[in-house]
Order: sequence, then C-alpha cells, then structure tokens
Amino acid sequence: MDKIMPMRCIVAYCGLVCSDCEAYIATQAGDQAALEQVAAKWRGEYHAPDITVESVICDGCLTGPRKCGHCAECHIRACGIERGVANCAHCPEYACDKLQRYFGFAPQMQTVLDGIRAAL
Repeated sequence: MDKIMPMRCIVAYCGLVCSDCEAYIATQAGDQAALEQVAAKWRGEYHAPDITVESVICDGCLTGPRKCGHCAECHIRACGIERGVANCAHCPEYACDKLQRYFGFAPQMQTVLDGIRAAL
C-alpha cells in the first residue's frame, strides 16, 4: 500500500506558509485554471486590477525560481536574505519594528513565526 506523504511545510521570511498558499499550490500543480482563479480573487480582495496570472505564479520566496510579483518589492524578504536567515524567527532581532508593523495586519504570520521561534 502506498503511503501518502505530507507536503513539506515551507515558511517564508514573514511567516507566510508558502506550502498552504493557493498561488503556490496552483503553481506546483501546473493548474492554469486555478492560477486564473487566484489572480481574479486577489484582484478583488486587494483592489489591484494589475494582478495577472503571471504575477501569482510562485515557487516560494525562499528559493524558488518563480516568485509572486510582490517578492521583488518585499522589504521583509530582502532583509531576511541580507541576514542569511531561514526566516525571521531565526533572526537575532526578531521581532523588529518592520515585522511588528506587518503583524498589525497579518497576525496569523506572527503566530507561525512565534511557534518556530519557541521551538529553536
């Protein structure tokens, strides 16, 4: 009998669980229709008419060759790369002012990073 292996959990610098993200999942599945649905959903949610299918294709911001459109401008990601940390939970300055501002509108990301930090 084949065992079903769980997907590897990938946590971005900011605490976003990439492996749970609908854009990441659709990209990994090569599901064009799902990518179109994600782009349409995000255009509405974020009031951003410029979100395209191409801008939601993502292999994760840590190592993947294809990154969501926001990755290029993400200050948290840039800082994590500069510091050479696996994610912000591993940073000696956790949780800095930059993260505190982010957690104000994304508290679930703080929960993820706090959990990782506690396990270190």
